[in-house]
Amino acid sequence: METTHCRNVNENPCNMCMPMGGILPFKGLEQSMVIIHGSQGCATYMRRHIAEHFNEPVDVGSSSLNEKGTIYGGENNLKQGIDNIIRIYNPRVIGILTTCLAETIGEDIDRIAADYLEERGLKNLPIITVPTPGYGDSHSEGYWLTVKKIVVGVARKTAKHGKINVITPNISPADVREIKRILDLMKIKYTLLPDFSDTLDRPFAKPYKKIPDGGTKLADIARMPGAAATIQFGLTVEDGMSPGKYLETEFGVPLYNLPIPIGLENTDFFIKTLREITGKAMPKVLEQERGRLLDCMIDSHKYNFEGRSVVFGDPELVYAMAKTCIENGTFPVVVATGSKTGKLAELLAPQLCDTLNKFYILDESDFTQIRETGIEMKANIAIGHSDGRYLTEKAGIPLVRMGFPIHDRMGGQRLLSVGYTGSAMFIDRITNTLLENKLINYRSKMYQQYYQGTEDEYQCFPEC
Repeated sequence: METTHCRNVNENPCNMCMPMGGILPFKGLEQSMVIIHGSQGCATYMRRHIAEHFNEPVDVGSSSLNEKGTIYGGENNLKQGIDNIIRIYNPRVIGILTTCLAETIGEDIDRIAADYLEERGLKNLPIITVPTPGYGDSHSEGYWLTVKKIVVGVARKTAKHGKINVITPNISPADVREIKRILDLMKIKYTLLPDFSDTLDRPFAKPYKKIPDGGTKLADIARMPGAAATIQFGLTVEDGMSPGKYLETEFGVPLYNLPIPIGLENTDFFIKTLREITGKAMPKVLEQERGRLLDCMIDSHKYNFEGRSVVFGDPELVYAMAKTCIENGTFPVVVATGSKTGKLAELLAPQLCDTLNKFYILDESDFTQIRETGIEMKANIAIGHSDGRYLTEKAGIPLVRMGFPIHDRMGGQRLLSVGYTGSAMFIDRITNTLLENKLINYRSKMYQQYYQGTEDEYQCFPEC
């Protein structure tokens, strides 16, 4: 039995605002800066939120709209803000994201950006505008819309070449590096967008650079329409926000929409697709890593089979995590996202129906609803980002941290979960959390059952 709930988020939502997600793709472009057209508080909140997850300095500009700008318009503020960004950072590309305030007063950022470039005589500076009101959608939709706008703004019709496009969702820098490693092992030429594997997880170095090295090159994005194919890890993404769909529709680049390669089946699907597109063979090292993942699954399934999981977060990541849980017996009894997508239920319901009599798939959800449903379904493990810590605090459901944001633990930017190696590490994290919770509760229940009398007196086991 499959039940889908949908209600307005009104308490402790399972998502963040749209411009929060829009910042991340710009951080995956070479020599890029982004400015938030809105109040100073919005930019400060987002900058702090992202910096705490990645443990890196994250610079975000602001047009600092105040009461006067709200009434008379914020065009002058935005232009002055762009002037300051160019003077301080000298970026090669600038992104403009709007907030609730700018959208509510009807700011035309496309016109403002065009006027600015003409007034300043800047013909070679791309400015990419993205409408991202906080009330529009979640941070997940903000991420995908921004990636599409980057492709629309930079990509140009070009001659065919042998590269493939790889478009990644909001995953960790470690995961991006692993996808690149797999592509390199198979000797495949590619353009990966966005690439924040170095920009949001930079090595320590002196002197400090205001804009870190790394990121997808603008010249490579410009040539994406000439690629042999596009692989997009975006099964749940609507066509209107899909950069891969845009490249297919406008330039005829074949689109392969895949799940994030977490788990055996999803990773096999990724490798199989690469082989079909390029004709490259699977290298021996990946065969060995696949065998280690199988060994990990054999070792851990007897523990994972006792798991009843709550899986939550960004739709694309939730789908991949839930699939991996199904593979290993940690059956998802609650699958939840704060986004509006209906594709998650379409994709997962048939697979969950094969394993469970009852489960819930929740969209536009908040943590009150997730917690109440998790208790109803007797969940004993949760998998998702740090905002789900309330499931542990209020319901005693232990949390495996995964996704964005992770604020109460170190190393969110280094969590590896994709590919055969990352999947084994992800399964280990789940298994160890189940074991820890089981052993703690086991001894507690044992003492409650057999303890009586004074502190020094215990009732023996019946067989004693």
